[in-house]
Amino acid sequence: MAAVSQLNFRHQNLQTTPSIRCFTTTFSHPANFRFQVSPAKFKLASTRSHNSASASVVVPEDRISGTKHNLSPNVERWIDFIPGRNWWNLGREDEAGIVETADPITVWFALRRIWELVADEKLVISIGLCSLTVAAIAEISIPNLLAASIFAAQNGEALVLYRNLKILTFLCFASGICSGLRSGCFGIANMVLLKRLRKTLYTNLLFQDISFFDREPVGNLTSRLGADCQKLSHIISNNLHLIVRNSLQGTGALINLLRLSWPLALSACFMCILLCMIFLVYGWYQKKAAKLIQDSTAHANEVSQEALSLVRTIRVNGTETKEHERYMQWLDKLAFVSARESAAYGLWNFSFSTLYRLTQVVAIILGGMSILAGHASAEQLTKYVLYCEWLIYAAWRLADNFSSLLQCIGASEKVFQLIGVKLQKLRAQVEFVNVSFHYPLRTKTPTLEEVNISILPNEVVAIVGLSGSGKSTLVHLLLGLYEPTQGQILIDGHPLKDLDIGWLRENIGYVGQEPHLFGMDIKSNISYGCSRNLEQEDVEWAAKQAHAHEFICSLPDAYETLVDDELLSGGQKQRIAIARIRPMISYN
Repeated sequence: MAAVSQLNFRHQNLQTTPSIRCFTTTFSHPANFRFQVSPAKFKLASTRSHNSASASVVVPEDRISGTKHNLSPNVERWIDFIPGRNWWNLGREDEAGIVETADPITVWFALRRIWELVADEKLVISIGLCSLTVAAIAEISIPNLLAASIFAAQNGEALVLYRNLKILTFLCFASGICSGLRSGCFGIANMVLLKRLRKTLYTNLLFQDISFFDREPVGNLTSRLGADCQKLSHIISNNLHLIVRNSLQGTGALINLLRLSWPLALSACFMCILLCMIFLVYGWYQKKAAKLIQDSTAHANEVSQEALSLVRTIRVNGTETKEHERYMQWLDKLAFVSARESAAYGLWNFSFSTLYRLTQVVAIILGGMSILAGHASAEQLTKYVLYCEWLIYAAWRLADNFSSLLQCIGASEKVFQLIGVKLQKLRAQVEFVNVSFHYPLRTKTPTLEEVNISILPNEVVAIVGLSGSGKSTLVHLLLGLYEPTQGQILIDGHPLKDLDIGWLRENIGYVGQEPHLFGMDIKSNISYGCSRNLEQEDVEWAAKQAHAHEFICSLPDAYETLVDDELLSGGQKQRIAIARIRPMISYN
């Protein structure tokens, strides 16, 4: 800051109490600071009629919608049961008060976060994938050999029969061994995922501010740690590897069908496309229902835990019936959604069974016509029927596994929201959008009011103001020590409250006005808080960047010198503290 007098600064007033001033400059190296402050553009005002004589006009619902209800209630009830009608609606009766306003979790986002948790187990996952591939290839080769063996026995070809039987025996053992190895490897990966998922979630919960626990009941959080994490861990053990296996088997069946007869193969593909289209609708509905089921379960656990922990108070006030009704309210909502999810699953199975049998009928019709025309043999038709069944079953299992995957992700949205987001690439763009704040013990004395600040990457910003004007409060809010009472803070466009707070603090360097050093050597102080082990060269590089290397080397034991208040001046302590910070977002 010695060169401040040589720079041209401009300042803007922040709308705070008292005022803060912001200075901006641009440096030759990639570091420039800019502050934007904009007051509220407008305020929403509501108008209310004070005419007590005014009367409200009630318009019948059918007049508004333009429909007439001429059918009997029983007929209307059956019509509502048609897919897409009111009976299937989950929104009005169940989402109110349950669904969060956060954006829904996508499949790719969930898979990426899961991979971050199990990335260290690459060897186990690789062995599982290799075993899965070998087992899938072995299983998809069996129908071809079965048909060939049957017709070889019918034609009296003993050598061909014995050869096929040997190959079948080998494939059966290979498939069994690889399937067992696959299940074991992915079971280990599932155990690791569940352990690290609960560890990460529990750690993030411990680092939340106190106001978070005022908003989130303990019963709700324990349900997330227990049932939701268990549900999410099934993605590896029951979903992902089965999706890969069924994809390989379906691809192998389709290749064999194309080799036999491409017109017959296209007919089977048409049935699979219809199956996938039905699944898209069912999968979306099941994902939505699964989230509501988990939320209702969490609320029911919250009510039961609260009632059991306050059972003496309930007995004294005689409110057992009231608490029972509260609990039954959530159980009724849970049953409401579960009934519709089960009905949707029944329709899905009905669609599959119908299309599966239709595929068999179409195969016999087209295959029979080909045999009558002399374009195919009975052996080819048998292989076609076997592989056609294999393809349809693979498509059904693939859709079922993917549906289960959507169900797990839908049920675990709250878990990912509690864990927080780690940005793939931090550009360090910081925005304060209409941020207002007051400390918990000073609710009537606002510290910040509608502050708007925009800091672009590589900018340096100086905030100047009187004592108590809120300069340090801005940094405390950015560090996640407090939450704004109004407005929000954005990091690269993402709300600060949605980010992983531990990851965020690892990327923020902070040096206070009077930095404190620990009673250990200088090297340990510089490397304090770093997530990896630093070599001596790394420590010296950081000290050189903070212009502390020269005076450290002049000390009796250099970097091994123990920190002493009488040995180091205030400026030297600041230099060591500057060397300790991370470079992405730094505050001095």
